[in-house]
Amino acid sequence: MDWLNALAGLLVGTVVGVTGVGGGSLMSPILILLFGVAPATAVGTDLFFAAITKTAGSIVHHKQKGADLAIVRWLMVGSIPAAIATLYFLFERGAHQVKGGIIVDALGTMLIITSAATLFRNQLVKLMVRTDDDARARRFIRWQPALTVLAGATLGTLVTLTSVGAGALGATLLVMLYPLRLTAKRLVGTDIMHAVPLTLVGGIGYLIVGSVDVKLLGSLLVGSIPGIIIGSRLTGILSERTVRTALAIILAIAGAKLLLV
Repeated sequence: MDWLNALAGLLVGTVVGVTGVGGGSLMSPILILLFGVAPATAVGTDLFFAAITKTAGSIVHHKQKGADLAIVRWLMVGSIPAAIATLYFLFERGAHQVKGGIIVDALGTMLIITSAATLFRNQLVKLMVRTDDDARARRFIRWQPALTVLAGATLGTLVTLTSVGAGALGATLLVMLYPLRLTAKRLVGTDIMHAVPLTLVGGIGYLIVGSVDVKLLGSLLVGSIPGIIIGSRLTGILSERTVRTALAIILAIAGAKLLLV
């Protein structure tokens, strides 16, 4: 079974290397639907998986000044308290609901939302940032910090509950909030750098209550590290749009499957 876990890590790592998204969106449903891992353990293990794999990426982006630290800080103001509050709800107030399916239902819903965000990101951005009114644009800029904190709180809740959203949904929210300030490179770097502390806090919470499979995590990392390298090299060969479309379809199917379980 260990080699199958490594193979899953390889698959997910390759997709992330090509598209920059899809880690949590793919890993949790694979663990639940194909390997029969308990939902809470799948989410907890996936959060640590994301924190470890994205740490290296965040270090590189930081050294290359490829992340906007001010935006990262505003996101964390919202996401870290929201993550802690979500963990408290799950394991102090709603432990029985975890077994009752709240994680599976939330995960299925998030996969479908992430599928739409992945497939229609460009259209969503054009719809949100289109304005010829200078006064309206100035008001939008003035509210950006508050909206960024709100986006962080949303991500903190959803990522901690499902392990999904830090990549695709996070990037979509950032590009909608900062269409001019963030270049493509800084968008990816900012998204990754924020994902590290968020997934680490969530992962530690699940670890404390025993919902992280350390052996499984090691097997996944064995496959994901070479997978990311392979995926990065495939970016010049494969069409990112084709891969994103295929990824969106897979996520929608997996989400529907989880909701119908």
